[in-house]
Amino acid sequence: MKRILLFVLTNLAVMVTLSIVLAILGIGGYRLPGGGLDYSALMVFCLVWGMAGSFISLALSRFMAKQAMGVQLVDGRTGHAEADWLYGTVKQLADRAGLPMPEVGIYESPEVNAFATGPSKSRSLVAVSSGLLRGMSRDEVEGVLAHEVSHIQNGDMVTMTLIQGVVNAFVMFFARVIANIARNAVDEKISYLVGMLTTILLDIAFGILGMMVVAWFSRAREFRADAGAATLSGRGKMIAALQRLQQNTGMIDTAHPSLATMKISGRGGMMALLSTHPPLEARIAALQNAR
Repeated sequence: MKRILLFVLTNLAVMVTLSIVLAILGIGGYRLPGGGLDYSALMVFCLVWGMAGSFISLALSRFMAKQAMGVQLVDGRTGHAEADWLYGTVKQLADRAGLPMPEVGIYESPEVNAFATGPSKSRSLVAVSSGLLRGMSRDEVEGVLAHEVSHIQNGDMVTMTLIQGVVNAFVMFFARVIANIARNAVDEKISYLVGMLTTILLDIAFGILGMMVVAWFSRAREFRADAGAATLSGRGKMIAALQRLQQNTGMIDTAHPSLATMKISGRGGMMALLSTHPPLEARIAALQNAR
């Protein structure tokens, strides 16, 4: 319940903030007398909502991740051997990657997973589940950590935010253009209702198509992060980590979709188009065939 309330309040805060910004800028009146649209104003409106919403979510990502997942930060001086080793390993990998030291944390869960998030390279977080620490050897964990540090090094959080923001803007723009055509094609008494329902349905339909575009980019970033991990920690450790994941697919968490782009699991079959990660087999083959 705490997690749900946190996400609801965050989304509400984002909506209120954007509404205030749009009101101050005088943006939003994109409808013209006679049923037409001011396309320039509509595009600005969609860009503000699409891009600003994504970047506000990015800015809050590290805080949200810690609250939603119950991440406990470690600093290398806990006296707990596993936690201190985890911190030291991330520090070594960050130094090799030329990065500022990210926050490091552990969250209690039987899942075998890890993620990286944060608004910038200097304000990032690497977190792993307790299940991952229990279910993998140190070499395998190092491979996973190198993968997450590589995400930070490549700026994947910002890249995916930009892509998501652009996709959001196009989804909103085309949904409203087509909905306006439908609105003008019916009787004036029901035009508002038709326009509203059409907008909602098209936002959902185009949103699903947009998710496929974002997922395609995310899968491409995963291959790059795997290659970066091979450079930071060694190809063998990254391959071993992925092979271990194959053996523990039943313990991979698919919850918390807001963090999915940074997790290390993937799906196949018909859901592959919406999966943010390539199949483990494909990732292992790419590493094995790399020169």
